[in-house]
Amino acid sequence: MSLSVDALHAFVVLSEELHFGRAAKRLFMSQPALTKQIKRLEWEIDGKLFERTTGFVRLTPAGEALKERSRIVVADATALECFARRVTKGEGGTLRIGFGIAVAGDILPRAVLAFRRTHPNIVLEMQDLGSRQQTEMILDGRLDVGFVRMPILDRRIESAFVLEDEILLALPANQFKESPSLKAMRDKPFVMIARSTSETFQRHAFALCAAAGFAPNLVLEGREVFTVLSLVRAGVGVSLVPSTARRMRVPGIRFLSLKMQSAKWEVALAWRSDRRGQVQAFADAVLAISGG
Repeated sequence: MSLSVDALHAFVVLSEELHFGRAAKRLFMSQPALTKQIKRLEWEIDGKLFERTTGFVRLTPAGEALKERSRIVVADATALECFARRVTKGEGGTLRIGFGIAVAGDILPRAVLAFRRTHPNIVLEMQDLGSRQQTEMILDGRLDVGFVRMPILDRRIESAFVLEDEILLALPANQFKESPSLKAMRDKPFVMIARSTSETFQRHAFALCAAAGFAPNLVLEGREVFTVLSLVRAGVGVSLVPSTARRMRVPGIRFLSLKMQSAKWEVALAWRSDRRGQVQAFADAVLAISGG
């Protein structure tokens, strides 16, 4: 058995008015059509909902019992319909976003603020993840969109360039008067962004050290870029950090370019090509900020 929401709505209105003429007017339908709908509903539940005599209409005990429950069902169905319409138009629902350290300090917060101004009914869920994990989660549907390193080889994923980032050497400003190269850091202790924060970034930093002819003496890891910079400032060691770390304006830190092309990488916004709606709206907000 499948009860019609329209029929339940008609039942609720008639139970409130207890008059077929007034109820039909509220429902924007003819009185015969309303009578037919109520009779069909009574046939479907195999019981009378109203007693009808000349001059009055009243609920049966079954009608009284079903009145409040039917009102709840109709209200829920109406709310669900409105929610579904918002979702299909990209105006509601949940958007799951993956990101990494390259965008966490600038582009992501600005994009989120801009997106929330135009789509206040969408709930944003954000996860700090490495590029490989983001790509896997986008493909299997656990993420809607992510900020990942290029290149992206899977043709099921659509992408748009967001920014070029670069790994910089971070030094205590009071320890180095000149501008040393990465190779000159071979005997220095290193403080690195933790592998658990970004396996991709740490692997990239270690590869740059290897290209300079040494393996870094890793003495400490920090889960946050700000923590790493604070440790460098305190003289615990030197570090390799993304260029976005400069925007944190931590005093007592010098940032030096490695002058190595391999220190640079591109970040793209990525999503599965069969996803549109709110994903495209978020992409538009990101690209408006990044100039992509």
